[in-house]
Order: sequence, then C-alpha cells, then structure tokens
Amino acid sequence: MTLYAIKDDNTVAEEYEVELNEDEIDINYLLELIQELPDRYRLVFNLYVLDNFSHKEIAELLRISEGTSKSNLSRARMILKQKVDMYKKKQEEA
Repeated sequence: MTLYAIKDDNTVAEEYEVELNEDEIDINYLLELIQELPDRYRLVFNLYVLDNFSHKEIAELLRISEGTSKSNLSRARMILKQKVDMYKKKQEEA
C-alpha cells in the first residue's frame, strides 16, 4: 500500500509505504483500526479505498473540495500507518 501526504496546495509532500501481508496483521484487526479513525477521515478513506469513488465524486457527495478529500485521505492513511507500525513493533517485541 502506498501512502501519500498531501500538502494544502494539493501537491504530494511525502510518500509512505506500508507493506502488509496476511501473516503480519489480521484483516479483522485492520478493519478495527479503520473504524477507529475520526469520522471525516474514515468516511473519505472508505469511499476512496473500499468503494473506489474518485476524489471528485467524494467532494460532490460530501460537499467538500477535492483538496479536502485528498487531505482527509492522506491523514487517514498516516494514522493507519502509525497504528500498523506500532502493531508490528509490538509483534516483534513479543
């Protein structure tokens, strides 16, 4: 999974890589992490990643700008990356 941090001017600031395979993290746990996201981030994440909506479609549906949609997705991915990294670290320490 490639993660991108979006600047307020809609340009890509950084790229994040999260490598996931079924042996490292349970899909149900990953879904729990998604459910823990703040509402606005979770909604955009689900629409974009799970439902394959475009940022334009999300913006129209939620009455937000495309830039806000991109920003919310980026923040959701950064939060998930941090949580997955913490999970992996705990697994390595165990």
